[in-house]
Amino acid sequence: MISAIEKRKLVYVLNRDASGNRTIASPLEAHRSRTIVIDTVGVDNGYDNPIFASLEYEYPDEEDLLEGMISTEGGAQKEVAYYELDLGLNHVSRRWATPTHPSACCLAPLHGGAEGPSGVLVGGEDWIEYLHEGSNAKIISAIPRRKLHPPGKGVLITQLAVHKQKKSKFFALAQSELGDVYKVSIRLNPDDKTKVDGISVSLLDTLPVANALNVSKLGMLFIPAEFGDHILYQFERIDVEDVAPTCTSEDAISAYKSSGMSERDYFTPMNASKLACTFTPTMLKNLRSLYTMESLAPTTGILVGELAGNEVSPQMYTLNGRGPRSSLRTLRHGAAVTELAVSDLPGVPGAVFTIKDNSQDALDKTREIDKYIVVSFADATLVLSIGETVEEVGRESAFLTQAPTLACAALANGAGIVQVHPAGVRLISQGKAKQWDCPGLKRIECASANESQVIVALAGGALIYFELDPVSGVLVDKPPVDMGADVSCLDVGTVQAGRSRSMFAAVGFRDQTVKIVSLEPGKLLAQRSSTALRARPYSVVLQFMPTSVGGADDVMLTIGLDDGSSVRTGVDPVTGSISTSPTGRFLGARPVSVSRITIDSCAATLLLSSRPWISRPDPKSGKNIMAPLSYAPLDHGCSFSSDSIKEGIVATSGTTLRILSVESEGACLGTEDEAFNSNKVDLRYTPRQMCLLAAGGEEGAKKLVLAVVESDYNDYSLSEKNAMGFDPSGSGKHKDDGDGMDIDSDEEKEDEEEDEDEKKARVTPIRGPVPDTPGHWGSSIRLLDPSNGCSTLDCIELGENEAAFCCASVRFHSRGGEALLAVGTVTGMSMHPLKHTASHIVIYRVINGGKFQLLHRTPVDDGPVLALAHFQGRLLAGIGQTLRLYEMGKRQLLRKCELRGLPTMVRTLQGTGDRAYVGDLMQSMQFVRYDSSTNKLILVANDRVPRPITCQELLDMNTIAVGDKFGNISVLRLPRGADSRAVDMSGTRALWDSARDDVTPRLETLCNYHIGEIVTGMTRASLVAGGAESLIYVTVTGRIGALIPFTSRENVDFYTALEGCLRKEAPRPTGREPQAYRSYYAPVKHVIDGDLCEMYGKLSFEQQKKIAERLDRNVGEVIKKLEDTRNALL
Repeated sequence: MISAIEKRKLVYVLNRDASGNRTIASPLEAHRSRTIVIDTVGVDNGYDNPIFASLEYEYPDEEDLLEGMISTEGGAQKEVAYYELDLGLNHVSRRWATPTHPSACCLAPLHGGAEGPSGVLVGGEDWIEYLHEGSNAKIISAIPRRKLHPPGKGVLITQLAVHKQKKSKFFALAQSELGDVYKVSIRLNPDDKTKVDGISVSLLDTLPVANALNVSKLGMLFIPAEFGDHILYQFERIDVEDVAPTCTSEDAISAYKSSGMSERDYFTPMNASKLACTFTPTMLKNLRSLYTMESLAPTTGILVGELAGNEVSPQMYTLNGRGPRSSLRTLRHGAAVTELAVSDLPGVPGAVFTIKDNSQDALDKTREIDKYIVVSFADATLVLSIGETVEEVGRESAFLTQAPTLACAALANGAGIVQVHPAGVRLISQGKAKQWDCPGLKRIECASANESQVIVALAGGALIYFELDPVSGVLVDKPPVDMGADVSCLDVGTVQAGRSRSMFAAVGFRDQTVKIVSLEPGKLLAQRSSTALRARPYSVVLQFMPTSVGGADDVMLTIGLDDGSSVRTGVDPVTGSISTSPTGRFLGARPVSVSRITIDSCAATLLLSSRPWISRPDPKSGKNIMAPLSYAPLDHGCSFSSDSIKEGIVATSGTTLRILSVESEGACLGTEDEAFNSNKVDLRYTPRQMCLLAAGGEEGAKKLVLAVVESDYNDYSLSEKNAMGFDPSGSGKHKDDGDGMDIDSDEEKEDEEEDEDEKKARVTPIRGPVPDTPGHWGSSIRLLDPSNGCSTLDCIELGENEAAFCCASVRFHSRGGEALLAVGTVTGMSMHPLKHTASHIVIYRVINGGKFQLLHRTPVDDGPVLALAHFQGRLLAGIGQTLRLYEMGKRQLLRKCELRGLPTMVRTLQGTGDRAYVGDLMQSMQFVRYDSSTNKLILVANDRVPRPITCQELLDMNTIAVGDKFGNISVLRLPRGADSRAVDMSGTRALWDSARDDVTPRLETLCNYHIGEIVTGMTRASLVAGGAESLIYVTVTGRIGALIPFTSRENVDFYTALEGCLRKEAPRPTGREPQAYRSYYAPVKHVIDGDLCEMYGKLSFEQQKKIAERLDRNVGEVIKKLEDTRNALL
C-alpha cells in the first residue's frame, strides 16, 4: 500500500511470471476523502488476506461545520484503521478502525500468524499503545522520563522497530525525540500466544536521534542519524527489565481507572510525568559502538583556504551537525595516510629504492616482500635491512657505499642484486661483487633495472643494455647505441608473469621528447614511437594496468615533467606505439617524480610534486582515477612490503625516511565516494557562522584564527546546566548487567578501569534539559587555531538567553586597521511568533594570539542582527529591514547612515568598493551603493523574483551567485548603466526612491540551476594548486558540490550536446525527466548538468559508442574530456 498525505491510497499486487520476473498489477484504490494519513504499515496476517494498518484522522467537512452538524469541541480524532485486500474479489475495503492517542505519530507491526499476536504498536507523546482487531482490553504504557525534563512537556516517540529473535520471541525498540532508546517487551498470554496481556517499556541507552532503527540478526543496531555521523552498535545485553527504569501497561491502566477521567483527559504529558519512572542519561551501558560512517549533514557553512601553514593545497572548513553533535571539520581532498615510522637520515637523499627478497624462503611465501631499503645520497649510499626492525647494513652487504646509487634490483633465479652507480654496474651474488666499468671517462647519468634487465644512459646520449643470462647468472652487456640526444630519465618496465623480459623501455630526452625503444633480440634499442612534450621529462614509468573488461593488461606510460605536470598515455603492447590522446594534469610547483606502487593488490602510480598523488585504474568503471594523498610533501618514494606491512610506501622528505600506508577506504579516489578525509573538532552548540581574522601573536607576529558563533534554541546555557547538575558526557560509572540477545544468563561483567578505546566506544551525545518555556537559548563564541588542528584557543559562553547568529572580521580605519571581531546577538528570541527582547553588536579584540577581549556592546533596535560585513573601514550591519553603517566609538558603535524599508529582513551581506550586496530573507537580492559625498546608502537595483536567500558569494563587482531555500543556485548581474543612473546630480533623492517600485532597475538572471537541496553556504575558491576558481557550495544534507566555469565555446558546445544525448539515453530510476527536474522552480539556464554527464561512464559500451558518434568523437575522447573537467576542479 502506498498512501498519500491526504485522501489517496493505492494497493499494488506483485507477482512473478513464468520466467520468474516480477510483475506488478494495476493499482487498487482505497481512497477516503477528508483523511490525513500519518503512517502506513503492513500487518502480519499469516496466510490470510493481506491487511494494512493506517494511522489517520478524518477532518470534518467545512459545510457541516458551518451548519453546526458537527461539534468542534473534541477536534479531529486520530484512528488506526485496517484495510483488507480480498485476493478473491481483487478489492480493498476498510475493515476495522479504533481511536488512538491524539499525539500518535508512528506505527510498528508485530509478528502474526503462528509466531505472534499480530497487531501494531502505536507511538505518541509520552505513551506507547498496542492495538489490534479483537483486542478489547486497552494496553498502553508510559515511557521513562529524564529527571530534568519539565513535567508539563511531553516526550514524543519518533521511531519504532520490531525485531524477531528465535521462534515466537521478539521485542520492539522505540526512540524518543531526545534520543533515548527504549526496549518494548510484549507479554503474551501463556495459554494463547496470539493474545497480548501487557507491555513494558524499559530504558536501553541514549543514542543519536535516528531516521530509522535497523536491527540485524547478528545483534547489531544501525542508527542512520537524522543529523551527524551514522553509527553501527553491537548489543551487549537486551534483557534489561530488571535493572533499567521500566514502566508497565498494568500501572498505567490501574492509574487511569482510579482517576475516573476520560481517556482523552487522562493520557496527557502531565499525568505521564507523574506515572513514569525517571532516569539520568549516561554513557552506553547495553550497547557498544563498532563503526562510524561519516556524514556532514547538516552543513551550515564553508570556508576554503590553506590555513594549516604547512600544506600546498587548501583545506575545506565546514560547520556541521546540530546540538551536542555539532562539529567543525577540516576536509582534505585525498586518501588518508597512516604514518608507520619516521627516521632521521644523515643528509638529504637523492633517491630511495627497495630490493625484493629473492631467497628460497621468501619465494615460498604467498606474496613478495622486500629485503633491503637503499637510500642514495650525493656521494654515498645507505643500505638498510628489513626485518622485525629496520637496521643499517655494513660492508658485508657488498654494496658500494662510497658512491650514489642510480638504480638497483633483485635479479631472478637467485642471481643476486644489481647496483648501478655513476662509475659502472655492480653485480652482487653470495656476498661477492663483480663490476662492469664505464668505457673511458664517461659516466652513467641515469639507469633502470628489473629482475632480468638493466639499461643505463651515458653522458652524451648513449644507451647500454644488459640482460641476465639464465644459465650462467651473469649480466651480458650489448653494444652501446647512440640516441642522438642527452637522456634525462628512463625506465625498463616490469616483467610480466610467464615472460622472461620486458619488451619495451621508455627513454626521456632533454629535447622534450619521450621515445619507446624495443628490447627484443634483433631489434635492440630500435625506436618504436615517440611523443613531444611541452617541458623536459623528469621521470618516466612503464606499467601494466588492468583493464575493466579483463584479459590482457594495458601498458600505460606515465611521464613526470619539470614544470610540475604529469602526462599519462597508453602504449600498444604489440607495436609499442604511443596513444595520440594523452591526459595531462598539473600537480604542483616542483618536478614530478614517478614510481610504481601497489594498492589493494592492484598496480598504481605514485607521483611526487608539491604534494604526493596517486594514480590508479578504477576496477569498476575501468577509467583512470587520480587524487592526492593527505600528507606533507615528499621528495622520493617507492613501494614497500614486509611481513607486517602488506602494501606500503617508503619515502623521503627532507632529511627523514618515512614508511607510510595508504588507507584502503581512501583508495577509491575519483569515484562517486570521492576521497575526502576529515578531522573533526567538537562544538558545544549548533554552529551558525564562522569568519577568518588575523590575530596578534607573540613578538608582534600575525596568525590567522577562526571565529565560530554557536547557538541552540530550546536549550540552557552551560552555567544553567551545571547548576541543574546536568552532565553532558554522562561519564558516571556503571555496571554491566543483563544477558545477550538470545541467551539467558545471570553473569555480571565488571570492568572498573576501561581503556581509552572502550571509553570511546561508549561515549554518546546527550541533549541537555529542555526548557519549559520558549525563548531560551544556549550560545557561545569560539576561537580556533587552524594551524594546530583547529584547537580551541578561547571560548566565551553567552548567558541570559542571548544567542549569537553572525560574525565578521572588521578593520576600522580609526583603530589603525586592527582586525576586530564583530558579533551580532539577539536576546530572548522566540520563533512562533517571531519576537525578541533586545539585539546587540558586540566588538571583541583578539589579544595574546588567542584570547578574547571585550571592547564594548552596542544595543540596536529595528530587529534582530542577522548579517554583518566589513565595509570601507567601517561595519555594515543588517538589522531587520534596515541596513546600517557604523563607525568605531570609544564606548559603543556610532551610526553614520542607514537605509530603511528593505523588503522583509536582511539575511546575508557582502561589501566591496562602494557597493553592498544585501540578501533578503524572502525577496532576493538588493544592490546598494554608498555615496561618500552625501553619506547615503542608495538602492541601485533589486531582483523581482521572490527568492528566500540563504547564502551568497560575490563573483565580480556586477555579478553575484545566490542560493535559496527552494534548492536553487542563481547568478544575478547588475544591468549596464544602472549604477550610473543611481547618482543624483540634482542633490535631491533618486527617482526610484518615490512610492513607485517599478522604476528601480532589475537584476538580470544569468544562470539558474535546481540542486534539489537547500544550499546553506558557498564560496569561490580553487581546490588544487594552479587550478581555476570554482563556485563551491554545501547543502543542508551535507553535500559538497561545485560549479565550474567554462572558458571556451568548444567546451560549451561539447557538454551541451552530451547532455542532450544523455537526457534520452541515461537510465531514469524514478522516470523523471532530467531537464524538468533541474527546472523545478525556474527554467534551467546556462548550466550543464554535470551529474548527468558523469552517467556516461556507467552506460554500456554500445551506448557510449552511439553517443560518441553523435558527437563526432570516439569513446576514449569523451571519457578523457570528462576526466579533464574533473581534474580542473580536483
